[in-house]
Amino acid sequence: MKEYQNLTIKQWAAEDRPREKFLKKGISALSDAELIAILLATGTKNLSAVDLAKNILASADNNLHLLGKKNVTDLKKISGIGEAKAISIIAALEIGKRRKPDEIEQKKVTSSNVVFELFQPLLGDLPHEEFWVLYLSRSNQIKDKEKISLGGTSGTVIDVKIILKYAIEKLASGLILVHNHPSGNVQPSDNDLKITEKIKNAGLLMDIATLDHIIIGDTKYYSFADEGIL
Repeated sequence: MKEYQNLTIKQWAAEDRPREKFLKKGISALSDAELIAILLATGTKNLSAVDLAKNILASADNNLHLLGKKNVTDLKKISGIGEAKAISIIAALEIGKRRKPDEIEQKKVTSSNVVFELFQPLLGDLPHEEFWVLYLSRSNQIKDKEKISLGGTSGTVIDVKIILKYAIEKLASGLILVHNHPSGNVQPSDNDLKITEKIKNAGLLMDIATLDHIIIGDTKYYSFADEGIL
């Protein structure tokens, strides 16, 4: 990109303006900063939208994953970002998170990585723990997923009766348990091991198999099945 310091986007060459560049070359031709600049619509008195977008990225170490963890208050600390622009950025990132799970929602579960790809966008950025259950058919086709509980930074309360109630209502033959560790450490705790065993034993009474328990971190995961625990 040519140097456009102290120029507004309207003063740039047409081929370098983010919207025009998108229309001419496609969305993949835009940098992260240019994508965010489109969301911002305008810059400030002293910064173009792209320069402002670069400042936003810099606040997250130029990492979109870290940017996704910021809330409105965090973004408003950046000069030139008010509440409306902060909300636009967060909403756009949230749409991106939700799109990927929708794309693979109807897939058959063939490995722990399929489950990780489904839940990482939902859980990887959260500052608190959430416990979900993936309900499967006898052929391991995804029937549904349910959020069972929401907790704090170090744990959440699990009701086994609720998990099995949903399984019966959905006529599920198998379960995959999923929760996140906000710390990023995906090693299971003693409580993780105990609740997995409890759910497994309760399910066996109704011929509902607990196939795996996946712990989600920022960019990695731990699978009980892969590690031979289930």
